Amino acid sequence: MGWRIDVDGLRCGASGLCAAMAPEHFSLDDGRSRPLAEEVEPHTAVLDAADSCPAMAITVTQGQREIAPRP
Repeated sequence: MGWRIDVDGLRCGASGLCAAMAPEHFSLDDGRSRPLAEEVEPHTAVLDAADSCPAMAITVTQGQREIAPRP
């Protein structure tokens, strides 16, 4: 089962960490992060990007379970 990536555009501060850490999964558009695909194959770079987001704007879910950011 793949992972779903969501970026809250209202919370995103456009630090660019996600795009730097996982450029195959995130890009910056008009000063905001966006996932390149809504659903991706599991990859640790996605979790690391979500955990490193200073605005906590990235959420990664698997099915109904939120797996990132990790507490």
